[in-house]
Amino acid sequence: MSEVTLVGLRVVVEVARRGSFTSAAEALGYTQSAVSRQVSAAERAVGSPLFERRARGVQPTAAGEILLRHARKVLAHLEAAELEVAGLRDRIAGRLVVGAYPTAAAALLPQAIARLRAAHPALTVRLWESGSPTQMRRLRARRIEVAVVAVGDGLPDYDFTGLRTEAVRTGSGLGVAVSIDHPFAERDEVDTHDLADQVWIVGTSKEDEPQFGAWPTLAHPTIGYGTPSWQTRLGLVAAGLGISVLPGLAAGTVPRGVTWVRVRDTAFVRRRETLLVTDGDRSAAASAFIRAVRDGLPTPAEATEPSS
Repeated sequence: MSEVTLVGLRVVVEVARRGSFTSAAEALGYTQSAVSRQVSAAERAVGSPLFERRARGVQPTAAGEILLRHARKVLAHLEAAELEVAGLRDRIAGRLVVGAYPTAAAALLPQAIARLRAAHPALTVRLWESGSPTQMRRLRARRIEVAVVAVGDGLPDYDFTGLRTEAVRTGSGLGVAVSIDHPFAERDEVDTHDLADQVWIVGTSKEDEPQFGAWPTLAHPTIGYGTPSWQTRLGLVAAGLGISVLPGLAAGTVPRGVTWVRVRDTAFVRRRETLLVTDGDRSAAASAFIRAVRDGLPTPAEATEPSS
């Protein structure tokens, strides 16, 4: 008696997805006749036609829909099993704990973690989000293996003795987040004199962790609201209640209703950078994580002004 094979299931799923034997053959790298044979074999096995021809391709029959529902589950479980088996062969496995300051956690790390998990499916990654001073304390206490911290003018000086550091270039400097209804939203860049009359939404902290205030070179800024949460700050911005300093690194993570605008300020010379910090005896997992971050970085660009 005929049996449905895994190859047959893959072919049936691809034909249903593409709506065409020809398109499925191209996607799978098969000949059209090979696809037809696999579908015919599957039909013999289930004892019923799986597709019916329409003017614009093929469409699953009722029996085809039933088989497809189960086939997708089978293939998904098979893929999961293959990843687990691959993980057994992968020398990088276990658990990696990474700490990062909020802007980096939101903008720099998600895709890096995705790349790392794809390359090493047996490795579980945990992410701690808090300010750079906290990350350094956790790293020294061996509660995390990688700390993503901000360093530079206006930030604490950290003791990196016995640690390994790697600088990353992460974006396009410092700017402001504004509501899409704000007059600045139509502009690519604003001057500092444009900022003088703005209401500012700033960061606050109960710990010894630096937070963004108003634009650094403004003499007497008007502070409207202060909150430690980036999400809350940007929510207030979206509501039109003020504007907020935001590094270019985070420009792509702003919520709906908010846009990022570069600020031109010749008096602003403060420099900061993002460092990946690990123990001197870096683990294979930590090294793989740093490669994953590096792989997602843009080509050399302007030094970024991260939050911390």
